[in-house]
Amino acid sequence: MKKKNFMLTPHFSYNEMTRSAWADRHGVDNTPDSLQLAALENLCRVLLEPLRAQFGPIYINSAFRSEKVNTGVHGVGCSKHLSGEAVDIHIENQETGRAYYRFILHHIDFDQLLFEHRRDGAMWLHCSVLLDSRENRHQAFPNYKV
Repeated sequence: MKKKNFMLTPHFSYNEMTRSAWADRHGVDNTPDSLQLAALENLCRVLLEPLRAQFGPIYINSAFRSEKVNTGVHGVGCSKHLSGEAVDIHIENQETGRAYYRFILHHIDFDQLLFEHRRDGAMWLHCSVLLDSRENRHQAFPNYKV
């Protein structure tokens, strides 16, 4: 499915924040509604732009997921990816991941911050930023096994 691409913020595009290899493979629509789109824009502005300003280009593994996509990738039913309020950030190595983690912990108003990893060595940073910042819980887990 070809989507119209546009920039949500100066460095993050709509396609980047809605891209899903699973959705493409299975022909599933992964289009956010207007509230989900507003949450994605907020996520980019509050979290991703400051992170990029500090560290240079960063890469997104996953951001918005429709219900069908979330089910297909075995995401949790209450995932903030469903509302456009969460992102999984690619990290090349532990040192980079820890630097991102510390920066977010000390400089970003976040809801949840997880340094996630699997037994096979894969690791990524999951972070959520709620559209209503008053509801951010500031939950941080530096060693979250998946």
